[in-house]
Amino acid sequence: MIKAVVFDAYGTLFDVQSVADATERAYPGYGEYITQIWRQKQLEYSWLRSLTGRYQDFWCVTQEALAYTLNTLGREPDAAFLSEMADAYNRLLPYPDAAQCLKDLAPLRLAILSNGAPGMLQRLVANAGIAELFDQVISVDSKGVFKPHPRAYEMVEEALGVKPENVLFVSSNGFDVGGAKNFGFRVARIARLPTETLTRELEARPISPLTMFKALRMQEETYAEAADFEVQALSQLPQLVRAQQEGRMRAAGGRF
Repeated sequence: MIKAVVFDAYGTLFDVQSVADATERAYPGYGEYITQIWRQKQLEYSWLRSLTGRYQDFWCVTQEALAYTLNTLGREPDAAFLSEMADAYNRLLPYPDAAQCLKDLAPLRLAILSNGAPGMLQRLVANAGIAELFDQVISVDSKGVFKPHPRAYEMVEEALGVKPENVLFVSSNGFDVGGAKNFGFRVARIARLPTETLTRELEARPISPLTMFKALRMQEETYAEAADFEVQALSQLPQLVRAQQEGRMRAAGGRF
């Protein structure tokens, strides 16, 4: 029985590509490149800091990743500029179907579990106007590790009092799907980009930074057990949950 639905934030509820307007304004002609490398290094630095025991919060990681990206362009931004640019991650746009999805899942308990720092997440949900739809907005910060470390997923039961087997965890990120599944959650993957669509995009030349990002970050991973369920949009999630509650939907790769 699903008692709580827990969402990843970045890339699942909120579109990380929506920083592209800010990056293009700051560096005309390089916005797409900066957007993709920035996100990729942001993830990479979070994993490296967890693995090496050198934790800094996601606000720090976000600025470090941006500094790396701009350095590849021969820029050496100062701390004030990095902070100003990184604020774009506090103003990410929610996916258009996010708010209605959350409303349709009531009265289940709803939460976010995110690598984001507490202040980042508070501003993110407030700016999107969806803060009141969550029972909890949980940052990994107090654990001093980032997802997909198992200690991060422990925070769901600590915050909600719901056992892992009664949680449906929702993410579009392959590393997060694998981490949550390994921890013991039932997992729904948001598969916004079918493989056949990506294949067609890869036939174009030259391959754009955005298409490369889609290949790296928006496909099912092969290192971990697959998600229990797969949907192509958040709008399909309430129907999946209802079917699961009524016993009409089998797990193990069920698709809507």
